[in-house]
Amino acid sequence: MAMNAYGIEPGQSIIDNFADAGSKYYTPYLATAKSLGLVLGSGDNYYFPEIQISRQDMAVILLRILDNIGELPTGKGEKTLDVFKDKGEISDYANKAMAVFVEGEILSGFENKLRPKDEATRAQAAQIFYNLLK
Repeated sequence: MAMNAYGIEPGQSIIDNFADAGSKYYTPYLATAKSLGLVLGSGDNYYFPEIQISRQDMAVILLRILDNIGELPTGKGEKTLDVFKDKGEISDYANKAMAVFVEGEILSGFENKLRPKDEATRAQAAQIFYNLLK
């Protein structure tokens, strides 16, 4: 969905992919995302494509896509990570992505929490895409 939204087409031939990429509709997308460095996997050449994605992991992947196409958000809203009670729960690797999306008013959280390790829902993903594309 993210790659399609930004016009990143999957490669025609798969040279390298994650060991658990299988042969699904997303297999060529995952191989392309891997080759572009948009996704890094979970170690030992595994990605676990069938599990739910966390809010912080979604932010990291989207930030990598935006960086890859030269469209990083530049807006600076009023909020920073400091206003969220659970900012300490953000993993180090996701800190920049979460900060960029909060400051760019793309990610707003709820009740002064970002809930970075919660599973991202379809509604949350749709809202983030809407905020990015508007």
